[in-house]
Amino acid sequence: MNNFETNHTLVVSDARNMDFIADESVDLIVTSPPYPMIQMWDTLFSSLSSEISEALHQKDGNCAFNLMHEELDKVWSELYRILKPGSFACINIGDATRKIEKKFKLYTNHSRIISSLNAIGFDSLPAILWRKQTNAPNKFMGSGMLPSGAYVTLEHEYILIFRKGNKKEFKTEAQKKRRMESAFFWEERNIWFSDIWDFKGIRQKINHKNLRDRSAAFPFELAFRLVNMYSLYDDVVLDPFAGIGTTLSACIACCRNSIGIDIDKEFISFIKLQAAEFLHQANTIISDRINSHHEFIKKRIRENRSLKYKNNPHGFKVMTKQETEIQLRKIISIKESELNEIAVFYKNWSNEI
Repeated sequence: MNNFETNHTLVVSDARNMDFIADESVDLIVTSPPYPMIQMWDTLFSSLSSEISEALHQKDGNCAFNLMHEELDKVWSELYRILKPGSFACINIGDATRKIEKKFKLYTNHSRIISSLNAIGFDSLPAILWRKQTNAPNKFMGSGMLPSGAYVTLEHEYILIFRKGNKKEFKTEAQKKRRMESAFFWEERNIWFSDIWDFKGIRQKINHKNLRDRSAAFPFELAFRLVNMYSLYDDVVLDPFAGIGTTLSACIACCRNSIGIDIDKEFISFIKLQAAEFLHQANTIISDRINSHHEFIKKRIRENRSLKYKNNPHGFKVMTKQETEIQLRKIISIKESELNEIAVFYKNWSNEI
């Protein structure tokens, strides 16, 4: 039986300078930066630049917005340097609404980031709109039922998709085999590659008040989808704003290597603790994925609709030839090593599923 290993590196550092990562060595980036002009991030941005602090003090929203993005621009340049040609960068970002003095306005973070990455050399691909709506009755902003005084509520964020250079090619037999083994199911493709993802943000269980106040983590499902969609088994995935480690957790479940960077060492300690306890949850996630596929098969059979192909490693039916070599991997152990390294060991998941 084949055994596999992935490695996950945690680094306390400022993502504006990632010179410890080699040029063109990363296969995928999945991240969510601090959102400019969201008040919870004012202190962080002010610590990066005295000019930002002064602009906020002077209540100059436009100036503060531009200065905050200039700091993020330094991260985007680093991402372009370390990303392999043909690989993807996925950035979750929300726009900001804010009232300064008597003026309420929208700060369009997503469009500013698109402009910046395009100028660096990234190509934009169709983006995903993540609807994270709330059903709270008091969610509307402004003067209620009176015309000209209320504002549309922001209930979505963007997942911006960029590619560096031309489409990636898989030339060797080993590359083609790894790509086939990393494939996803037809029914997953139909959900994941829609331009609207409709699930609510998940409240993170963080038993640490300081981290909870400074965390705005995206849900695991978001990272899990992106890692499966845009990388292969054993690829290296980077999150330069690691936070509580959601991208790293997705990489562990998906059998990818990862690098997580955060400027706050408290987050790194939390990620290490969380990863050590993740084995059962990760295996349950993969098991649920298979169970969902079995339910899809049963539904097709009830509807007298055919499935023409069979998956070779697991023996279940699939829709397309591209799914015939999907090989799920099961985690057998997670071990923390020295210097903020986590090693995860897998085996091919047998027909026990």
